Amino acid sequence: MIALPQPAGGSIDGPVHWYGLRVYYEDTDAGGIVYHANYLSWLERARSDLLEMLGVDQAASLAAGEGSYAVAEVHIRYRSPARLGDTVHIETHAEQIGRSSSTLRQSAWCGETRLVDATVRVAFIAPDGRPRRQPAAWQKAFADFAGGMIDGNSGKAPLEGQE
Repeated sequence: MIALPQPAGGSIDGPVHWYGLRVYYEDTDAGGIVYHANYLSWLERARSDLLEMLGVDQAASLAAGEGSYAVAEVHIRYRSPARLGDTVHIETHAEQIGRSSSTLRQSAWCGETRLVDATVRVAFIAPDGRPRRQPAAWQKAFADFAGGMIDGNSGKAPLEGQE
């Protein structure tokens, strides 16, 4: 029997998570340019891969009735288009880690060309949709990824350059 291929995964390099993908026909408009909403899907896929690499099991948390992350806020700036056949890399940094939410900074790159910059705040929510404190282990995983310990006063990891 043939060994079936495994889904692609990202990699963590210090405080940066990288996730690669290829632009397929389904990602583009009639002119071969990536449709703007697809960047949001790619950013989500990269964040999901990061969670998996950090040991965050949202499926188990949902099954146990604890909750999961949901996007609370997105700011996105489109800089340059990706095109059919391009290889795109999503770069993710943890910018701020709070008790019930975390803010991530993400960029999409095609080679040396920055395509998109985004800031995404994800909130941990209970099954009833209300915000709730994210599990301590998850908060620690994000803080460790960010390269900083959680500040006991604010519950947030220091912002880059403010240590």
